[in-house]
Amino acid sequence: MEHIKKTLPGLLLCLVLAVPSWLLGHRFPVVGGPVFAILAGMIVALVLRDQTLFRPGIAFTSKKILQYAVILLGFGLNLSQIAQVGLLSLPIICTTITISLVIAFLLRRRLAMPNNISVLIGVGSSICGGSAIAATAPVIGADDEEIAQSISVIFLFNILAALFFPTLGGLLGMSNEGFGLFAGTAINDTSSVTAAASTWDTLHGTGGSVLAYATIVKLTRTLAIIPITLVLAFWRTWQVKRGGKVSNGSFELRKIFPFFILFFVLASVITTAATMGGVSPDFFQPFKELSKFFIILAMAAIGLNTNLVKLVRNGGKPILMGACCWFGITCASLLMQHLEGLL
Repeated sequence: MEHIKKTLPGLLLCLVLAVPSWLLGHRFPVVGGPVFAILAGMIVALVLRDQTLFRPGIAFTSKKILQYAVILLGFGLNLSQIAQVGLLSLPIICTTITISLVIAFLLRRRLAMPNNISVLIGVGSSICGGSAIAATAPVIGADDEEIAQSISVIFLFNILAALFFPTLGGLLGMSNEGFGLFAGTAINDTSSVTAAASTWDTLHGTGGSVLAYATIVKLTRTLAIIPITLVLAFWRTWQVKRGGKVSNGSFELRKIFPFFILFFVLASVITTAATMGGVSPDFFQPFKELSKFFIILAMAAIGLNTNLVKLVRNGGKPILMGACCWFGITCASLLMQHLEGLL
């Protein structure tokens, strides 16, 4: 009961910011609710200097609610559907993910970037933007400012991709299937994939087929969250052990290992089994929507814990890294399509 009393004020504050951000996200899907929530949180943090009363609830929301959001995200993954439609995109997905992670790794030392921000930008650029950052951040122990910095970088290139990729695809003479593959593998956030594919459908009168195909490709990409977060979890555990900070190995593994990722996998397995058994996919829609809202709620908390002035002052290097990852992914996606005879 005492824990609830301490948590409630901060949770309510985050909720007050999350609801209008969620509505704005529906109104302006290219921007998305999480970005509005982070911005709202950072603006309120400039005014609300003393956060003592709200701090326990803000901490709970930015950590635990974020993990619950990732678990619920699993209800949006039908593994059988991905296996049927997404296999063609698998070589391109593996290539783009590898390219982005390698670029982030190489630039980390060159730009003297913090490890966590480099990992988050690399993973966010290569997999699925904010969702990948949400899943990875608790695993590597990233703080709220690092999360906010990474989300901001991903947002910038989401907007650019959604605006320019349909035109680029037209200039390159892409087929409908080719653009769906391009959008699903080269744009990192689902909202921007949807925006770009919808624009293509409108321009070319395809009746929504490109949107459907790009979404499946994007969901296939999302599965990469599982192996990457597990590898990062074991890597972090090994780092802690190597540093001699562990007195009880099993306890430390239990403390560090992201068990919420296993629940994420379980949720996707339940969705797949239920759908194959005749349950309508619409049954899981409320879980997917709740996942999106929880991410927005957590981003509001992260914004409240973020120093906006410091974020702007230190933004140059992360943006440069994000630009390099984005350019590398775009070129890799186009090159792989050319090699496979799709472009």
